[in-house]
Amino acid sequence: MSLSSEIPLLRPDTPLLDAVNSPEDLRQLDPEDLSLIAQQIREYLLYCVGQTGGHFGAGLGVVELTIALHYVYNTPNDRLVWDVGHQTYPHKILTGRREQMLTMRQYQGLSGFPKRSESDYDTFGVGHSSTSISAALGMAIGSEMSSGINNDQDSQARKHVAIIGDGSMTAGMAFEALNHSAHTGNDLLVILNDNNMSISPNVGGLATYFSKIWASKSYNALRENSKRVLTKLPRAWEMARRTEEHMKGLVSPGTLFEEMGFNYVGPIDGHDLPELINYFEKLKAIKGPKLLHIITRKGKGFSPAEADPVGYHALNKIEPKVNNAPTVKAVTTAKKYQDVFGQWLCDMATASEKLVGITPAMCEGSGMVAFSEQFPERYYDVAIAEQHAVTLAAGIACEGQKPVVAIYSTFLQRGYDQLVHDVALQNLDVTFGIDRAGIVGEDGPTHAGSFDLSYLRCIPNMIIAAPSDENECYQLLSSAYHHVGPAAVRYPRGKGIGTSISSVASIANNDDFTVGKARKISEGSNVAILNFGTLLPFAIEAAATLKATVYDMRWAKPLDHEAIKQLAQSHRLLVTLEENAIAGGAGSGVCEYIAQQGLPTAVLPMGLPDTFIDHGKREKILEGIGLSAEGIIGAIEKRLAALG
Repeated sequence: MSLSSEIPLLRPDTPLLDAVNSPEDLRQLDPEDLSLIAQQIREYLLYCVGQTGGHFGAGLGVVELTIALHYVYNTPNDRLVWDVGHQTYPHKILTGRREQMLTMRQYQGLSGFPKRSESDYDTFGVGHSSTSISAALGMAIGSEMSSGINNDQDSQARKHVAIIGDGSMTAGMAFEALNHSAHTGNDLLVILNDNNMSISPNVGGLATYFSKIWASKSYNALRENSKRVLTKLPRAWEMARRTEEHMKGLVSPGTLFEEMGFNYVGPIDGHDLPELINYFEKLKAIKGPKLLHIITRKGKGFSPAEADPVGYHALNKIEPKVNNAPTVKAVTTAKKYQDVFGQWLCDMATASEKLVGITPAMCEGSGMVAFSEQFPERYYDVAIAEQHAVTLAAGIACEGQKPVVAIYSTFLQRGYDQLVHDVALQNLDVTFGIDRAGIVGEDGPTHAGSFDLSYLRCIPNMIIAAPSDENECYQLLSSAYHHVGPAAVRYPRGKGIGTSISSVASIANNDDFTVGKARKISEGSNVAILNFGTLLPFAIEAAATLKATVYDMRWAKPLDHEAIKQLAQSHRLLVTLEENAIAGGAGSGVCEYIAQQGLPTAVLPMGLPDTFIDHGKREKILEGIGLSAEGIIGAIEKRLAALG
């Protein structure tokens, strides 16, 4: 297969692919045509992602796998459950959404992940990792029940396949599901897509040879018949079982899965279409839990992505050149918040030898690359294991060190029990840098940090900062770090507003950023806007029109009660503003305090509505939910009119 080295700006010619509007069309093709389909999918995928931006390295790596699955299995009646979903662009192309791909991740367009409401072929909505085996097992159990209760022929014939990557397999949830699958014994195929390992010539050939044997009907018939006979002779059965396991262990990493009760097959070349089809046909005939281990290459077919799979995990939209001139980008001093965190982390580690940095597999995304290089002995990437990351930090804090956990808001949800039970309950000194708080734009609701203020605010011992710009983020990280006890600083995805950063607070806590103290931005009358986080520019713009007071609250917990009481006594209406769910958020905290104090002031909480917000440009989403300056002004004027 020829390698591409550039993203095409014009739609490639894909006549064979254009005739495939469903997997049923794909199954009508001759097997020898499938390699051409694979080539055309890659070309079209590169073109689409160049137009829209999005994840594509993982998708390029599973083109052959996707084709083989839809070619062999009777989808959508047979259930394919993808893990995470970064790799499902080829799946979408083959399942009737080819011409919609240019709307990918855009407002009211296709989701960048599988989504049940989008297609019958998307059997399970995903975005977080390590859920596929649990979901597929649940479907297998549910289908078995349906076939028994309703005598449903489709359910009786249905196959269930979970496709999971080697990264996602590191999470505890995946192993919990493997363990339960072996216990239930349901007919389930798990495909381990290993794209971080190559097959060496000497081992690979032998492994492939044995894989063919292990997947064959004759071998499995012999295996089951021998089991029935030898189990009556315990010593003979134990010797035979161990011989088989040791044989597999010599040429494959599958002993662990065999011990867990799975029939392990592999590893095989995940880019060999005829071989994949051959294995799937054989594995369909084998009952019970099975695991097929395939080796793929992330970014397959696009040479830059093959050379740098991390850097080409996702791609921004390619802007075409105008009149052969390079695109001129506006010069900005704004930094990404993740880079502000990364700078702070290195500065603080220089000043504090007790600092330890922890991330659950998000080194690049959390801005920790420089820290990992400068302080490798104090850097821990625990893989996709958010629960472990939190409790690991708790254990480190028990010994007097100062762990900092860098984690996305939406991923901290997975470590919530550990946050409550292992950190907060014991009042341990752990600082959380919570990235991607609020609207994340094109990645949509699976990655949006919509709830962290709500789920953190109710936890005793926890303090929570919501900085409004880059400098505030840097300084409040320092205040949180110097606080003795659990502390969190939440900040959004993307760039700030260009505020310069003073690094004074990296060495000693800055009195100007005392925990629980707000800052006054402007003085007005009648209306006071209490801002939590990076919506401050909109608050300031709205206040200029309304001649309102603006306070940057900085802390969602503890609240600045003195400031709130003073504002409540001197203003007719308090407006709370946050990029978090209104339910249980910082505004709820203000309302609780106003009620407890018996203050008569009206309060208008503004934030994210009680719904999962779909993907699209952040600015457009904020406008749509009324959190632009115009929306804020309109909501305040409406409330003032209602007050009379």
